[in-house]
Amino acid sequence: MSPMADIGPPATPDQLKVALSDMARESGFDAFGVAAPDALPREAGERLAAFLADGRHGDMAWMATTADRRADPRVLWPDVRSIIMLGLSYAPADDPLAILTRRSQAAISVYAKGRDYHDVLKAKLKDIGGRFATMSGAEVKVFVDTAPLMEKPLAAAAGLGWQGKHTNLVSRPHGSWLFLAAILTTAELPPDAPEVDHCGTCRRCLDVCPTAAFPAPYQLDARRCIAYLTIEHKGHIPRDMRAAIGNRVFGCDDCLAVCPWNKFASASREMQFAIREATDNPPIAALLALDDAAFRARYAGTPVKRTGRDRVVRNALIAAGNSADRSLLPAVERLLADASPLVRAAAVWALSRLADDATYTAMRAQHAPQEDDASVAAEWFAPTVRTS
Repeated sequence: MSPMADIGPPATPDQLKVALSDMARESGFDAFGVAAPDALPREAGERLAAFLADGRHGDMAWMATTADRRADPRVLWPDVRSIIMLGLSYAPADDPLAILTRRSQAAISVYAKGRDYHDVLKAKLKDIGGRFATMSGAEVKVFVDTAPLMEKPLAAAAGLGWQGKHTNLVSRPHGSWLFLAAILTTAELPPDAPEVDHCGTCRRCLDVCPTAAFPAPYQLDARRCIAYLTIEHKGHIPRDMRAAIGNRVFGCDDCLAVCPWNKFASASREMQFAIREATDNPPIAALLALDDAAFRARYAGTPVKRTGRDRVVRNALIAAGNSADRSLLPAVERLLADASPLVRAAAVWALSRLADDATYTAMRAQHAPQEDDASVAAEWFAPTVRTS
């Protein structure tokens, strides 16, 4: 129970902040801080503008349409007086990059292996926000990655960490493994001091990226990012990116996992993020067998479900094509007749990587004449590069 419960409603901004911090800790949050609505540094808005101007947001058109609100929280809500930033660790107990050498298994990003973090954090925020509103009489709005807020710069301004060269938040006690959430309120609360950048000369996160998605430190080109390509991107994965994806079927942890500050992070205490058998790096063959109903059942309540069956099977086919595992050929061949052009095109590519010339030629003669989708038809006659 919060210590404020024994002395009645807090009367001062400092007391309100102490009560909020206690609530956050009781709810399981690992990091807490407060920023003023005008705390976003100018370079945060400038970086966003340059990112959008260069088209580095790819399919994510919503980032451009909400840019004015992202650059200033007061545009989102003119009455806001304080922004409470909260962090919840999802740090893994083991090395998430070890799976990358097991090419017949699908690498699923750490964040997606448990219950959907949106649901977990939103429930905690609603509880804290409701209690705080009752206690203070202030209005509150709660957000978990669902509003045009620049959560990472705001978290840095609130002292939770700093934005690393991989553009994600880095925390001294929690490394690169914090989910962020925000409570906006009309209450005036004392702000915390911003955290300074502790990256120094380190560039491990930049150098490890398989697709060279960082044009420069602190800059990301989402169009080259495996997390974007496997989760957000709705179309065909560009051919020049496919081999570098390896067996990463949902997201990519490389730049996060190599951060030196992770050595201080303890494994997440949040039981709802515990790895489930259904999501823990399954065999690629299991994903290739999924129809829509099986997909929904397997990934219910996880972030994977929001991406949808077709995109996940598309990704699994890219992984199959990179696996050199010819035992996957029957499953790949079945998907050449899938209802989704997205899946069929990826199946053609996987087939071209795994099958011998005679098999590929026979399959092309069977399927290509009947193909009514131009992108899939083009795949049948694209250059072939075998895996080894």
